[in-house]
Amino acid sequence: MPSPTPLQLIGTDFSSSPSQKKPIVVAVGERRGVVVSLQRLLSFESLAAWGHWLAEPGSWFGAFDLPFGLPRELVEVLGWPREWRALMAHYSALSRQEIRDTFAAFCNARPTGQKFAHRACDKPAGSSPSMKWVNPPVAYMLHAGMPWLLAAGVDLPGLHAGDESRIALEGYPGMLAREVLGTRSYKSDDLAKHTLDRLMARKDLIEALVQGRTRLGLRLRLSHAQHDQLVHEGRADKLDAVLCLLQAAWACGQERHGLPVHVDPLEGWIATAPPTVAFDH
Repeated sequence: MPSPTPLQLIGTDFSSSPSQKKPIVVAVGERRGVVVSLQRLLSFESLAAWGHWLAEPGSWFGAFDLPFGLPRELVEVLGWPREWRALMAHYSALSRQEIRDTFAAFCNARPTGQKFAHRACDKPAGSSPSMKWVNPPVAYMLHAGMPWLLAAGVDLPGLHAGDESRIALEGYPGMLAREVLGTRSYKSDDLAKHTLDRLMARKDLIEALVQGRTRLGLRLRLSHAQHDQLVHEGRADKLDAVLCLLQAAWACGQERHGLPVHVDPLEGWIATAPPTVAFDH
């Protein structure tokens, strides 16, 4: 019998303001057993171009480096809708200025060391709170990206039912990178910080991925040209997309896509993040 056609996998490094200099990067690949092959890298210089690509007919399973939800504590304090789809409609109708002002006021009213509200997945993933509007501006990433995912009709497990032939999970490349590198930095958007140390960190990270030295138990397969491209890109947008690709490859082979049994339906969960206490709201 012929082998079944592998499911197309995608990993997306997202930008809330894509441009020629910093596009949205999508890594496309497939998994056979424990081997994940990178097939191609796509770039989108506008949200509309990316959104139109998402909406094209096809079948894929993807991990996207942008938050899929807001902290329940934040939502409840602000009195925003407590149903996810209604919350996303409310949030997308705000301007970035309104988001920044609202979140800044929330933080200013809280004690030092507890300024931000967090989702349950933030601690196990080591991620920034999804309400953060600077360094990195993940609040704007949710605001910019989620309307296009919803418009494309994709399935968002645990949050919103859609076309089950196109499944989207929240990814976070930093979690997998830290597993290999610890606190070593491997990228910077600042050209002046494209140092030899960061280049060597990227080489070490890629070597670990190729050899399968992560808890995901997967091995990345690259061509020589792809390897060099990932090593020498100081911003590491392409490498981050590949890290998300590996997270998608792991999740697609897990029961419930690797999501915990109890996930807050308002906050969502980051693919491959270890499970924590059960959601009890």
